[in-house]
Amino acid sequence: MAVSSASFRVVAFLGLIFSFLMTVATSQTTAPAPAPTSDGTSIDQAVAYVLMFVALVLTYIIH
Repeated sequence: MAVSSASFRVVAFLGLIFSFLMTVATSQTTAPAPAPTSDGTSIDQAVAYVLMFVALVLTYIIH
């Protein structure tokens, strides 16, 4: 009986420590993520310019 009582106390003690550590770990606040620097429109515009330049070069070569 003494062995099971001692192991129960050890498990209960470790459970309390673990629950305290989990509470501390989840209570930390983090800073919000920074706003995106590009919403994709500048990339789309660059792709459009490249395609228009390629079309201009092909038109010049064909004629």
